[in-house]
Amino acid sequence: MLLLIVAALGYFVDIYDLLLFSIVRIPSLQSLGLHGQDVTDNGIFLLNVQMVGLLAGGIFWGILGDKKGRLSVLFGSIFLYSLANIANGFTHSVEGYSVWRFIAGFGLAGELGAGITLVAEIMPREKRGYATTIVAGVGVSGAVAAFFIARFFDWRTSFFIGGGLGLSLLLLRVGIAESGMFAKSKKGNTRHGDFFSLFTNKQRFFKYIRCILIGVPLWFVVGILITLSPEFGKVLGVNGDVNAGEAVAWCYGGLVLGDIVSGLLSQYLKSRVKVVYIYLFLSIIAISSFLFLRDISLVSFYFICLCLGFSVGYWVIFMTIATEQFGTNIRATVTTTVPNFVRGAVVPLSLLFQYLKSFFRGSIIHAGIAVAVLSLGLAFWALSKMQETFFKDLDYVE
Repeated sequence: MLLLIVAALGYFVDIYDLLLFSIVRIPSLQSLGLHGQDVTDNGIFLLNVQMVGLLAGGIFWGILGDKKGRLSVLFGSIFLYSLANIANGFTHSVEGYSVWRFIAGFGLAGELGAGITLVAEIMPREKRGYATTIVAGVGVSGAVAAFFIARFFDWRTSFFIGGGLGLSLLLLRVGIAESGMFAKSKKGNTRHGDFFSLFTNKQRFFKYIRCILIGVPLWFVVGILITLSPEFGKVLGVNGDVNAGEAVAWCYGGLVLGDIVSGLLSQYLKSRVKVVYIYLFLSIIAISSFLFLRDISLVSFYFICLCLGFSVGYWVIFMTIATEQFGTNIRATVTTTVPNFVRGAVVPLSLLFQYLKSFFRGSIIHAGIAVAVLSLGLAFWALSKMQETFFKDLDYVE
């Protein structure tokens, strides 16, 4: 039970720190002397730097988790991103901002994968879905907490609070045991944490790629539509000024509900794949509403953000699928790298979005539609090839 609490609270702080930048992007950059288009351009640059850090950290922490253990990654990553976010609060330049966003992203990359892997390996197979639902439900609410803290505190103080929350979690390290499944697998001669083994076997490689692709629509929604919601709001003629922090809070409020419902629905249907299909179809409806509705009220726009969040609230199922697809000797590597490759996908998606915006003569709507079609198309293709893993026994090696 203590492990479940730590994993859930760790993910809470993870999401808080990860989304805090999207919430304070505009006021923090304005306080550094940037205005107008410079705020948008530098905001996208910093987001990409953070995502590159997540990508690099995902590989590092994933390999470490399979070689040294899940607990070392769980608490090591929390320690690093907490210190980085405290340091971020002291920055006074875009250059300094970018350094600490990279380090924070590197640290943030490890916590969720290690936590989900631990929970999945310790819980009975018929209850794995409930456990990961609790972790995700508590975790994504960290974005809502980040919004309210950012409303009442300066952006620098908000970073300090996130770092302090992370460091306080380290006190709970005592009393948590390593995964017995991992300890058992280490007694054999099997090679652990071999990241490149994911690319040397054709079947294993495509299984890995499919795990990544089914999660891309989620970070298209969060990384582009919601992060740039003020810009979209102006073009769509929303009656009022869209606040990025409020858009994030509404979106993640929907994500909390979506994750809880998707987890419970998976247990009811006894299927992971069917639930993701349902949510991808919901995503089509929600993304279309966001991009095509015009001249709506501010409240209606935020409600659409809530629906967007709910429609991509299959993160818990996506993570559970990735965990259940691979053996114990590379499970942490997969579970840690997959979500961070998905988060890192924001980099090529945002670059493609910027290119298409120029191609469509400055139309962010047409660019958004094109990237949405690509993201959803790849996700549907990947899911159509995905193996059902609801009843799978995880006590095996690759």
